[in-house]
Amino acid sequence: MATPAPQESRPAPSAAPARRPLSALGVLRQIVGSTLFNLEMWLSVLVYAPLMLLTFPLPFRWRYYLISRWAKFQVWLIGVLCGVHYRVEGLERLPPGPAVVMAKHQSTWETFALPVLLPPQTWVLKRELMWVPLFGWALALLKPIAIDRASRREAFQQVIEQGRERLREGIWVTVFPEGTRVPPGQRGRWRHGGAVLAAETGYPVVPVAHNAGLYWPRRAFIKRPGVIRVVIGPSIDTRGLSGAEVARRSEEWVMRTTEELERSAE
Repeated sequence: MATPAPQESRPAPSAAPARRPLSALGVLRQIVGSTLFNLEMWLSVLVYAPLMLLTFPLPFRWRYYLISRWAKFQVWLIGVLCGVHYRVEGLERLPPGPAVVMAKHQSTWETFALPVLLPPQTWVLKRELMWVPLFGWALALLKPIAIDRASRREAFQQVIEQGRERLREGIWVTVFPEGTRVPPGQRGRWRHGGAVLAAETGYPVVPVAHNAGLYWPRRAFIKRPGVIRVVIGPSIDTRGLSGAEVARRSEEWVMRTTEELERSAE
């Protein structure tokens, strides 16, 4: 989510593959598992978020560690209850210092997984999330860049100015350039805010592709069993590049790799 322009989706060059239908018993297991997971996810917020509000006096990295334990538990539990597991490739490519992460956005899963898989980070997100009782208040402790998508110019400046501050503090900045979850087989317009932030500050871009939308589809109650593949791409050295060039390179790699992951889905 780099700028708040209206979302535009268009077909990708290759659609997601058809999934093999589950047996009646498999369907029942997924219904039960998904029900239990969704109940736990929302009920646990009511317990965990108030506790995390008590961490506000702590340094950022301590707060981040404690709050992200909830996300780590969700990633583990969806594997236990729904059979949604994951495999990560390319962790050795992560740069040693702060970076701007440009990630594909298909599902809720990656919003839980990226804080677990990558160094301490914050996110560009819509400010409405901050208004959610308890959850939004706890989220605010992690220094998100909360933008008003109705004000494009102001939102763009927020990403640049606040993103620069976070990077200087040693905090990674995660951006979903498509702005919202886009179903497998489709792609959204790639916003340039995160790319301009990286180009202006000289911090590297870490592109991330995955196929989580095949297993936890957008707005879907039922989670589908399988192995999500997450691929971390080679870092993009942004020094001397324009924001447009950084955006082009990151989009090209993320989209091409995502399409390959969708075609080879397990």
